[in-house]
Amino acid sequence: MIKKIEHLGIAVESIEKSLVIFEKLLNQKMYKTEVVTSEAVKTAFITLGESKIELLEATDPSSSIAKFLNKNREGFHHLALDVDDIEFEIARLKKEGFVLIHEQPKNGADNKKIAFLHPKSTNGMLIELCEELV
Repeated sequence: MIKKIEHLGIAVESIEKSLVIFEKLLNQKMYKTEVVTSEAVKTAFITLGESKIELLEATDPSSSIAKFLNKNREGFHHLALDVDDIEFEIARLKKEGFVLIHEQPKNGADNKKIAFLHPKSTNGMLIELCEELV
């Protein structure tokens, strides 16, 4: 079951510079930074109510975030949904005709198992499924 919006992912050139803006805007301090080597990305999280904002900075020029920033400007990158059973949701969504980037979950940032849906099947929006690791 999809429970809530887990976070909004925002691609940035520099987490350090962007944190100054977002911490002032949201009146919240970042609670965690983390490098996800498999995605070649550095992340920073700020809590906002029950959801979060995730800032994403590329650590490699060939990463998906670097490619995104080369094509676009800094800004909204993906919507992440909190699910209680990621394997079930992957199978359900595949049956519903959605195209998956990851057909098997993998470890992501902030102690989550993750999988992405391809934007070509979600009206142009990159969607991430997240399940808390136990």
